[in-house]
Amino acid sequence: MITGANSGIGKCVALEVARRGGEVHMVCRNQQNAEKTKSEIVEESCNQNIYVHILDLSQPRNVYKFAKDFAASTDKLDVLVNNAGCMVNSREVDGDGLEKNFATNTLGTYVLTKTLLPLLKRSAKPRVIMVSSGGMLVQKLNSKDLQFESMSPFDGTLAYAQNKRQQIIVMECLAREDPDVFFAAMHPGWADTPAVRSAMPDFYSRMKERLRSAEQGADTAVWLAVSEAALKHASGLFFQDRSPVSTHLPLAWTKTSKDEDEKFVAQLNELMEKFKN
Repeated sequence: MITGANSGIGKCVALEVARRGGEVHMVCRNQQNAEKTKSEIVEESCNQNIYVHILDLSQPRNVYKFAKDFAASTDKLDVLVNNAGCMVNSREVDGDGLEKNFATNTLGTYVLTKTLLPLLKRSAKPRVIMVSSGGMLVQKLNSKDLQFESMSPFDGTLAYAQNKRQQIIVMECLAREDPDVFFAAMHPGWADTPAVRSAMPDFYSRMKERLRSAEQGADTAVWLAVSEAALKHASGLFFQDRSPVSTHLPLAWTKTSKDEDEKFVAQLNELMEKFKN
């Protein structure tokens, strides 16, 4: 299962897994775009076992229902690749008081992962892969302001980077909590994707000649998802270019204690319980 599989890195991961004969479940927000991508993947891979599921990860109630329904409809799931994300540059809050970046990048992704874990554990070697970002290296976890209410002025780039730090902490905590699953996060490097072009146009304009291709950015995610070599590493690590790398810069001020990290994940669990009904 690959979220955000209709374009960019998610599409590249889906296509490569399909080429290797895998059954692919594309979880996407837009039906038309998803069906178009599915047709392209089927044609390029000659693999008919490609399925589209429509889901908005910013809506945790729907995420929970989808995951429960999916688990009830299939025997097992080998790999979950959490790739979908957003960078909304103005503070948008829904009727439940959820800020959209946090709801999509952190909470929705967490609800999907936690709800699918029992299904994943029916597989012999279950894996959860998180497509994160190097932007998190400049962020320290701020569990007191998950909805960015105190961020003034609101900065979508910083909110996104904070979410990416949260994703890394989630993977580390889940790896300690559930040793039966291989958890790994990865940084694709700065790649030329539709998301980068739309969310960071100034950055793209300056850096477009130096960006990796989406295929290059997806390589480590594919490797973590399918290779035996990846499983030789400990669970919960952060990878770039198929190698584990530090989640903090030298002399980092961004580190938090294990207790702080686990309190943050406890907050996510509380929110998840709220949106199960």
